[in-house]
Amino acid sequence: MKDTTQAQLLKAGLDTDEVQRIVANALREDLGPDRLDVTSVATIPETQVDTADLIARESGVVAGLAVAELVFELAGPGAEVTVHAADGDTVARGDVLATVTGPTRTLLSAERTALNLLCRMSGVATHTRRWVEQLAGTKALVLDTRKTTPGLRPLEKYAVRAAGGTNKRMGLYDVAMIKDNHKLAAGSITAAYDLVRANFPDVGVQVEVTTLAEAQEAVAAGATFLLCDNMSPQLLREVVAAVGDRAELEATGGLTLQVAAEYAATGVDYLSVGALTHSSPIVDIALDLRARK
Repeated sequence: MKDTTQAQLLKAGLDTDEVQRIVANALREDLGPDRLDVTSVATIPETQVDTADLIARESGVVAGLAVAELVFELAGPGAEVTVHAADGDTVARGDVLATVTGPTRTLLSAERTALNLLCRMSGVATHTRRWVEQLAGTKALVLDTRKTTPGLRPLEKYAVRAAGGTNKRMGLYDVAMIKDNHKLAAGSITAAYDLVRANFPDVGVQVEVTTLAEAQEAVAAGATFLLCDNMSPQLLREVVAAVGDRAELEATGGLTLQVAAEYAATGVDYLSVGALTHSSPIVDIALDLRARK
């Protein structure tokens, strides 16, 4: 990995070793164990060098340029990438996002993997930006969830950040979230909360609640973060009034852009949206070889 690529990934808050593993696995998936692109090997001389542009085919918010650059680096030696945009930028149809010069076989062997990651991350960023803009002027922030593509969670959560969204927990290991099944298994919200606190005193604890009574029980137990699941705006307002500043409140459950402002107006601190990562359409980006002179 080049120092400049590593610096960009670190600046993005990404673990460079983890990203390298993700990219290497994606390339292996496409090129197979022998790292072979049979079409390019058959049709392109090994010494041929070309330049290609990564071009936006539609408007959106770009994310993942350093990841795409790493794909070309790992696909083979000699590829040089010049980036013309920055993650978080809004781009228009026809904008050139980056230019790649190197062995033509490498460019084409890396093309689909680079585009899969870049288009996917840009799609997440674009959808997240719509939520950020919808919540502008309110105190509510948009949160992502664990509903991510297996193996791509670090990249998808970074794309959320790049567009102005906020990451919730990264996994089951960094924050405890007491949900309905935990309540049933432990016997009550209070019992579950006490058990988590006893076993992991330094870990943050969030509690899912569905009624005002559950919210009051959770706060009484000591919870300072409540996930209000599938509550109506009216019920959320009641919870906000009852809890006050004793806990942060998150609204969740089937939220859409059409109702975002209404839910934000209840006074909650966060709206969590699984669709940021599980349902965002990609941004169409292509790699076009420049015509040979």
